Amino acid sequence: MTDREMLTNSRFYLELSLDGSDEAFDAIFRECKGFKATQDVIEACEVTPQKWGQASSGRVVRTKVPGNVKYTNLILSKGLSSSITIWNWFESVKDGNWGQQRRDGSLNIYDQAGDLQARYEFRRAWPARYSIADLNAGGAELEIEEMEIAVEDLKRVS
Repeated sequence: MTDREMLTNSRFYLELSLDGSDEAFDAIFRECKGFKATQDVIEACEVTPQKWGQASSGRVVRTKVPGNVKYTNLILSKGLSSSITIWNWFESVKDGNWGQQRRDGSLNIYDQAGDLQARYEFRRAWPARYSIADLNAGGAELEIEEMEIAVEDLKRVS
């Protein structure tokens, strides 16, 4: 049974692929939380020399401008993988090599028929958490219950 056959009863699934990996894909997940980007709002305040009404001083003008963009961590759950790439990546970060282990990659969302529906690319990511489900000796794959990935940039691509 392949990793994808396990998910045929799902309406969709997500495929995690890391740049530089030797695998066609590194893991498959059924759930993902954290597709969220927020942009800080910076409020600038200035006093103009323009007088209005009975005021003896200038007029206060407030302007809102965009600031830094922040991305929440991606939390992937109900995953499956026969690849060791994800575990090795987590171990390298744990051992203190996180600066060298930041990886680019993608999350591809497929429908039940296996047709690509959406693709998200992330940059400079590293695994923040890795949780393995209870193991079943009858199964051939490693079930990843949940994985959290810290990302610096996330964008949807065609």
